[in-house]
Amino acid sequence: MQIGTRAADTPPRPQTRGRGGILSHRSVLRFLAPLLLALVILGVAPSAQAAPAAEDGYRVTVNLRDTSNDNAPVEGVDITATPTGGEAIEATTDADGRAVLEIPAEFQGATVLVELDESTLPDGAAMREGAPAEQTVTLNISTVGVTFLIGEDNRNVMTKWDRVPASIYNGLLFGLIMAMAALGLSMVFGTTGLTNFSHGELVTFGAVCTMLLNTSLGVPFLLAVPITVVAAVGVGWLQDRFLWAPLRHRGIGLIAMMIVSIGLQFFLRNFFAYITGSRTEVYDEYATGAGSDFAGLFTYTTRDIVIAGVCIVVLALVIAGLSYTRLGRATRAVADNPALAAATGINVDRVVSTVWMVGTALAALAGTFLAFQLGVTYQIGQLVLLLLFAACCVGGLGSVWGALVGSLIIGVLIELSALVIPPDLKNAGALLLLVIILLVRPQGLLGRRERIG
Repeated sequence: MQIGTRAADTPPRPQTRGRGGILSHRSVLRFLAPLLLALVILGVAPSAQAAPAAEDGYRVTVNLRDTSNDNAPVEGVDITATPTGGEAIEATTDADGRAVLEIPAEFQGATVLVELDESTLPDGAAMREGAPAEQTVTLNISTVGVTFLIGEDNRNVMTKWDRVPASIYNGLLFGLIMAMAALGLSMVFGTTGLTNFSHGELVTFGAVCTMLLNTSLGVPFLLAVPITVVAAVGVGWLQDRFLWAPLRHRGIGLIAMMIVSIGLQFFLRNFFAYITGSRTEVYDEYATGAGSDFAGLFTYTTRDIVIAGVCIVVLALVIAGLSYTRLGRATRAVADNPALAAATGINVDRVVSTVWMVGTALAALAGTFLAFQLGVTYQIGQLVLLLLFAACCVGGLGSVWGALVGSLIIGVLIELSALVIPPDLKNAGALLLLVIILLVRPQGLLGRRERIG
């Protein structure tokens, strides 16, 4: 189903290349030309400021487990942390094998040498052969974890083929989450023609808002999520009411509006960097969960299953709403031809405002869930923005099912590509697929070259 498909109650019209979802070559070029221009601008635009010092200082945490003794905690081991230019700080592991070393805030960004005193290891415990008793870390986030290897190496070394099921599972989960944000981006483009580069920051908004509610205000996570979604609906209405609607009414071109979205992107990114202190945070609840094995193929958590279920339900509701409700038909009519939709009595401004609210809510919900995988950071939007564009283009711009299918393909691809290339480069595979799709089928997998009305 295409967002730009002519509504059933609108009169027929001659063959045309509408502005909505079923794309011609010209529509694809109109979407990608701003993208290429923006990439040039992004290359020279200033990035967010470096992370400021944490007000409460930094923590280096050490957890000691003896693999030769059924991963029992190792108690009473002396740990020393020495920041560059500072004095040594000492701590001793407790009954849980944990030691926390507090580093003053003045050493932000400093290198810290963390040493384990092997002479204090209890009887029967010894460092693993070849494992170092000292490690070096950098204080770039509020809490830095250090692991020392104690006991025999009893790990099950997996081959690349053994990791394929887990990669597919992780890719599908990531793709489902990303599909919500991609659907919002595709809806906005389908109804307004705007290539919105600030959409990634709406994803960040969801993660940051949920984190502030959960960690700063003590709101339970299960309550913080719906509050965040409601807040996102308000943000979507506000940005259309006071920014995009006035620009549309003044006849501002799409290229100029795209530039505005880039400016909004950098403003919001630096604003979120200020709010979070440029640190990576985690939620107070459900940050980690006990994994369960599935037939020896991969490990899943209850949290992952709930997230996947919520994503499927939300996507199904949005798709059903666009397909069967009066508002959905009006949205598709506006995406197809705004002037004709207005002539038939549809309030175009109200429909576009609704699309902005729904699109922002979808992006915020996606950001809330992505924070479990990426951490709550001001850079979430920057990390996923190009992937969202790739998902929309691969699936077909303006296509509801295209956003879903494209996101799942991109999610699985980047996880599988990490098996053969360094993980830091795994996103390159998604962008390579984007190039191939544009060369072979510019309208996307589920898009059509032109529309017959």
